[in-house]
Amino acid sequence: MSVSTDILTDGFSRVQGVVHRILAGADEAVLTARLDPAANTIAWLVWHLTRVQDDHIADAAGSDQVWTSAGWADRFDLPLPAADTGYDHSAEQVGLVRPAVQDLRGYHDAVHARTLGYVAGLTEDDLTAVIDTSWDPPVTLAVRLVSVIADDLQHAGQAAFIKGALGRTS
Repeated sequence: MSVSTDILTDGFSRVQGVVHRILAGADEAVLTARLDPAANTIAWLVWHLTRVQDDHIADAAGSDQVWTSAGWADRFDLPLPAADTGYDHSAEQVGLVRPAVQDLRGYHDAVHARTLGYVAGLTEDDLTAVIDTSWDPPVTLAVRLVSVIADDLQHAGQAAFIKGALGRTS
């Protein structure tokens, strides 16, 4: 491993740590509570951040997503297309995501393991390769991976805020 892949591994592991802390002691009521009728739920936020990570890592690696290849889409049984990552979901669609805490944790851990396996095999040349020319400047693999970490941590922070707010009102 290189310093770059060590940093990426640390970043993705921080996401997993926050997800585990959020899910610790959570039940269905906590996972599906909303701070207002249109707000995201903890369940949706954790599912979404994991779906985005799964989608982006699979795309970068040229592999199948854990969501479909390991049966998580079937286990969650959401009335959504299998390719759905939650982007631009309505309040109604957010409410459809109601998995058990062990399924959220299990899916996240499976994606995390796939992510770390992928990152461990990357070289500096891989990380500096341009993978998306539709942006200015073009996006390298390293930039894309850091973007996933940043997005995941933002959503995990939102979920942690919701859990904290719910703890103050109960």
